[in-house]
Amino acid sequence: MDLEEIVFQIILNAGNAKSSCFEALKNAKEGDFKSAEKYLNNAEEEIIKAHNIQSSMLQKEANGDHQNVTLLLMHAEDHMMSAILARDLITEMIELYKFIYQTKGIMLN
Repeated sequence: MDLEEIVFQIILNAGNAKSSCFEALKNAKEGDFKSAEKYLNNAEEEIIKAHNIQSSMLQKEANGDHQNVTLLLMHAEDHMMSAILARDLITEMIELYKFIYQTKGIMLN
């Protein structure tokens, strides 16, 4: 696989992760915390895939196989970091929704 294909795989995984995070938030807002958890788990799997690709690239770099840093690679890294940030923030927001639902005496599902 060439660098461009690798970079697009990171973008794909990160985009999938971010989409899953926002689906999790939507479900939590509606009180469906089981679905929200499933979406967060899916997001985590996608982030791990992207991170594994990135780690492989870093190992190659450490072993002397240097890659040119392209705008596309920077774009992929940006996508990955924003997916991680979305996961972290949305996880906290879901906890807030749980607290709100519990405070109102609404059963959590």
